[in-house]
Amino acid sequence: MNAAQLLVRCLENEGVRHVFGIPGEETLALNAALDDSDKITFILTRHEQAAAFMADVYGRLSTYPGVCLATLGPGATNLLTGVADATLDRAPLVAITGQAGLERVHKESHQYVDVVRMFDPVTKWTARVQIAESIPEIVRKAFRLARLEKPGATHIELPEDVAGQDVTAQPLEVRRTSYPEPQPETIERAAEIIANARLPILLVGNGVTRRDAAGHGTVAALREFVARSGIAAVHTFMAKGALEGDLDLGPVGLQRPGADLSLIPELAQADVVVAVGYDLVEWAPALWNPKKDKTVVHVDSTAAELDGHYQPKVEVVGEIDQALLALGPKLPARRPAVRRGTRTYHAPRFPLAPEYVVHALRAAVGAEDVIVSDVGAHKVWLARLFHATRPNTVVISNGLASMGIALPGAIAAKLVRPERKVVAFSGDGGFLMNVQELETAKRIGTAIVCVVLVDGKLGVIEVNERRLFGRTFGTEFGNPDFVALARAFGIAGFAIERAEDLEPTLRRALDLDEPTIVAVPIDSSANDGLAQEAG
Repeated sequence: MNAAQLLVRCLENEGVRHVFGIPGEETLALNAALDDSDKITFILTRHEQAAAFMADVYGRLSTYPGVCLATLGPGATNLLTGVADATLDRAPLVAITGQAGLERVHKESHQYVDVVRMFDPVTKWTARVQIAESIPEIVRKAFRLARLEKPGATHIELPEDVAGQDVTAQPLEVRRTSYPEPQPETIERAAEIIANARLPILLVGNGVTRRDAAGHGTVAALREFVARSGIAAVHTFMAKGALEGDLDLGPVGLQRPGADLSLIPELAQADVVVAVGYDLVEWAPALWNPKKDKTVVHVDSTAAELDGHYQPKVEVVGEIDQALLALGPKLPARRPAVRRGTRTYHAPRFPLAPEYVVHALRAAVGAEDVIVSDVGAHKVWLARLFHATRPNTVVISNGLASMGIALPGAIAAKLVRPERKVVAFSGDGGFLMNVQELETAKRIGTAIVCVVLVDGKLGVIEVNERRLFGRTFGTEFGNPDFVALARAFGIAGFAIERAEDLEPTLRRALDLDEPTIVAVPIDSSANDGLAQEAG
């Protein structure tokens, strides 16, 4: 057995079922070992960035590290964006790259860059395999760190000469990691602070849906806590589906000072914020605690990341569901007067308002179906208006917030959840960044629906240009005929030409057993209205 074969055996031992990537000359031994595996399927992508996005979303939905593979040099650099996205979105991912032989890594050499050092800022841990017998330890550590709270990306580099070396080592045993129970004294202190609050509010973050996906009853515990305590709650974009009922005040996550505070006055008026699974990369504390006058109670599986605007009075550290179940009975029930507005969808016009597209999408998909959003103005519309009743059914990148994630991410989501309908929700800007992966979807048979909102503009940038400079620049572009584009990839394509056709077309596309494009012309002027509404 050579080192490449040992590495694949270690991947099998970790439960890996898919590896996304593009082979190169320096990964030939590793790709041959993957081809020989009867447990792992190598999925050839058309760009390494897409491979990393696939591993990112695969890890996020399955809670087990998604794996992506690239060669040295440009292959490795192309992975970087998706790897960074996984780290900031707290998705477990293991990236594997090839490298030149050890005999030339100390000098200037064809296609050689220091990939380990390059990946260091965007991963939790990165290592080069220099001794073949160390592979079991390196792989076990990479997977363990990728999955430990807070999850993120790790990286393994395998030089081509090491890959061919004979080895006798065996994979290490995979052992479950457990987290400590919340300490009784911190539960008591948190209960005291919350009970004495004038107007407490819950800020629910990505950690809740992440731990729920990992098999803990975190969402059920959260809903029980809210119902028992009567404390209203807001949730970040990445925690959609965690809450339900009248005490859910809606999503937060707009990246403008005062925006969410103007939309949700209860948050602005709150004196105590109970941050449950909240992550600072989702929504900066300065945006909801600008005066540093709110008392913060931190409830999470890890200690708080300190910030000038986020200095918890008490930290309840342990499994979130255990903390909430212990905390709830210690609080008096409240009966707050909760404002819960109902969004009115105006009579459809053409081109369509983005909010109407979100409304039609909600009507067309089931509660368990999965929406993977790209990044742009449409992400804000979806995050604010799409009512999710189940956790981990709306995948939004809001840590790194990288355009181009939706199409490859939807392919991965369909692999994780083959029994569900999966939609890639994109603007025309983000969609065309990884449009080549339509061929991947067609080849491997992942029936996803690509809903593309078409306006020929970078909507968020235009809104901010008008706000700051009173004019727009560098944001307009041309588009292909999306129906003809779909045909070129050998898949179905639909162009919406009347408002009343949208919902039935979405339903038809969702029922097809193949990748599909639904191109929806939208009225981008609605983005200005959204910006005004958000202050």
